[in-house]
Amino acid sequence: MPLKTDIAPVVAIIQARMSSTRLPSKVMKPICGKPLLWHVVNRLRSAKHLDEVMVATTTHPSDDVIEEWCSLTGTPSYRGSLEDVLERYYDAASKAGAKTIVRITADCPLIEPDLVDKAVEKFSEGVYDHVGVDSSYPDGLDCEVFSFDALKKAHFEARLASEREHVTPYIWKNPGLFRLGAIKSPEDLSYLRWTVDDEKDLRLVTEIYEALYRGEEVFHMGEILSFLKKNSRLLEINSMTMRNEGYAKSLKEDRVVDKAV
Repeated sequence: MPLKTDIAPVVAIIQARMSSTRLPSKVMKPICGKPLLWHVVNRLRSAKHLDEVMVATTTHPSDDVIEEWCSLTGTPSYRGSLEDVLERYYDAASKAGAKTIVRITADCPLIEPDLVDKAVEKFSEGVYDHVGVDSSYPDGLDCEVFSFDALKKAHFEARLASEREHVTPYIWKNPGLFRLGAIKSPEDLSYLRWTVDDEKDLRLVTEIYEALYRGEEVFHMGEILSFLKKNSRLLEINSMTMRNEGYAKSLKEDRVVDKAV
């Protein structure tokens, strides 16, 4: 479907770091012989409405390996603040000259390119500042599309640590300031967990990849659902993990900060 307004360049920015507390170095964990991050980038490159796919990592020495990987694979990258991810996104988007940003986290190796395109198409209608894939979809298909102007406003006005660590809360917590839209699933799939936060998550995702992986050719959400329907026992692997645990922890420890954390 052609986009309805000129929102280009549309840049997907993947936030990635090696210092995850629950599963350190997870973005470089191998799945079918490729780093987890490779799978995220490869799937996004098959989306039709992205002009560029960029990795935004940190200046911490532990993330040198991410910059090196990006250089070796020809993936554009930016290095910024470890804790102030909002600032990192703003600076990365500025460097890329992005008019529209698609936010992706590197712990989503099953990100669905068709759903990313659907969110960009909805955003292109011109009536939204932010469009998100809501929680009726499996955890791990998270995608947010927003304007550079909305990102800029959030960057200069957000004052809570949780708003800066998680990039977009200032936007979607303020419907009086921003026009918000959402992509909802035709059926409730919120019970499915396809993200990678710990070893159990990695086990499930690896099982899925070992069954469906076709190299650079992307398999899609429908194939995953069919596979899991036939192998429902696999859902028990990570069924007890809470959704959005990281954001909940940030809220519990929230505090007011200066512009940068």
